[in-house]
Amino acid sequence: MSSTQPHPSGSADQPQPEPDAPQPTPQGRSKRPEYLGDPTLAQVMRRPRWILALVFAMLVAAVFAWLGQWQMDSAVRNAAVEEVDTETPRPLAEASDTLMGVTDEGAGVVVRLEGAFVPGDSRIVAPRLNDGENGAWVVGHLVTEGPDAEPGAHLAVAIGWAASEADAERAIETLEADPAFAEGRALEGRFMPPEGPQVPGAGEDPQVMRTMIPAFLANVWTGVDSPVYSGYLVLHDTGAAAPLLAEADLDPVDSVAPLPPETVNWLNIFYGVEWIVFAGFALFLWYRLTRDAWEKEHELKLLQAAQE
Repeated sequence: MSSTQPHPSGSADQPQPEPDAPQPTPQGRSKRPEYLGDPTLAQVMRRPRWILALVFAMLVAAVFAWLGQWQMDSAVRNAAVEEVDTETPRPLAEASDTLMGVTDEGAGVVVRLEGAFVPGDSRIVAPRLNDGENGAWVVGHLVTEGPDAEPGAHLAVAIGWAASEADAERAIETLEADPAFAEGRALEGRFMPPEGPQVPGAGEDPQVMRTMIPAFLANVWTGVDSPVYSGYLVLHDTGAAAPLLAEADLDPVDSVAPLPPETVNWLNIFYGVEWIVFAGFALFLWYRLTRDAWEKEHELKLLQAAQE
């Protein structure tokens, strides 16, 4: 009767590691293979095929760099462009007319003109901020006269500011009760582009005006049988306007000069940076392809050596 002898440790029943198998590193990951001997990476890079690829990558990078430079140049506008003088009064006819509307050059400039207000067509626009306080505008219907404006055209004028809509209503009653309100007078103010419409809230009167839209005012004015200016005038308290404001107990509407045009186009700067990144990527792609070819060549050599 034979007794079963225990197998010593390390017997054939236990799997033995292959002597040539790569041993894991202490971190548990396989070590990246090192490729020694010829060809070196530099030798592969100097081969005609990869030199031509480098020339092509450099041409592509140069085109991308030029596009980036072009975008950067476009981002900064020419500082020599003459700035528009917005504060020296000029005839309204020089800043705008009823056909072309409000241009970039005409928006926010101070203009002078003559005309007469139409009693019964004054309206309230509220709420409006003036010097940081909420209130209401009194807006009048002015029929313009030549030669500083188009004769017989219609222009919305922000006459003045009141602390409340009730005060604005009283100011309109005071103004329109005076027969001199309908007389011609010389005025000065800042010509502004129309504002965007605002949808009335639930339960609000759809005829209530929250923004300055001359086209809407023209629909409620009487006797509009000639062209209407698309912009409106913020009246200055100079000349014949000063007694008008004093009579109705109105404050002048804030007349703020427009900001100078922005000299930097940040979107173009973003595009310029993108093109520079593309230029760097073209050179990196050449390096990556060259290194891949070098690694592949060494791996083939190791495979052939293992098969011999």
